[in-house]
Amino acid sequence: MVNAKTEDEIAGFERDMKEFWIEFKSVYSPEQINQTLALRDSCKEAIEALSEKWSRKLKEGDLMIDKIQEYKNEILQQSKCITEKEEQLAEIKSKLSQEEEQQKNLTDSIQELKEELAKKMEILSSKDKAAKEKVERLCKAKVLFEERLGLEIRRVHNEQLQFIFRHIDHKDPDKPYLFALSINKEGDYEVTSCTPPLDCIAEFQLKVRETNNFSAFLANIRKAFTALSYKQSA
Repeated sequence: MVNAKTEDEIAGFERDMKEFWIEFKSVYSPEQINQTLALRDSCKEAIEALSEKWSRKLKEGDLMIDKIQEYKNEILQQSKCITEKEEQLAEIKSKLSQEEEQQKNLTDSIQELKEELAKKMEILSSKDKAAKEKVERLCKAKVLFEERLGLEIRRVHNEQLQFIFRHIDHKDPDKPYLFALSINKEGDYEVTSCTPPLDCIAEFQLKVRETNNFSAFLANIRKAFTALSYKQSA
């Protein structure tokens, strides 16, 4: 657009020069005319040189404008790319934050499980210790019954237990006094045999069913065997 405007101005200037020349020839002498022609040619050459120079400048300007527009487009594209990268970065940060929260929750859950497991282990350890102590007491009681009270327990037919007492008859410490015990269909203790027989065995059986105090049941039977032994020795 700028280049076309410049060419129109040059064409108008040339028309003005022609009109001036026609009027000039009618007024001035040949020598003056020749001088004027030389001046005209010089001006024309200067104008053409200036026109060519400005034409180059205009082309350079157009190239510069195109280059600036290209830079603008490139900057716009880079700005768009930066915006996309920022959005991606924000999304990554959000995911990382969520993962950190999940990791924290998982760590808290693991810690809670560890604490719960430690408590259970402590309870199991306490129960195990109590069980060991109970077994130890039972072992000591077994030794006491066997060595001092002369009690021996045997498993016999039909899932019965046979209780054998010794050290009752002071004349014959190895003489056995025994009874057999089973669990009937109702889940109650039942004495199936007693040697020598005791008149009070039914009473003892009824009492152990009521109280479930088996240690007292054994002690009562031993006392009854001892009383029987003294009675037979008298």
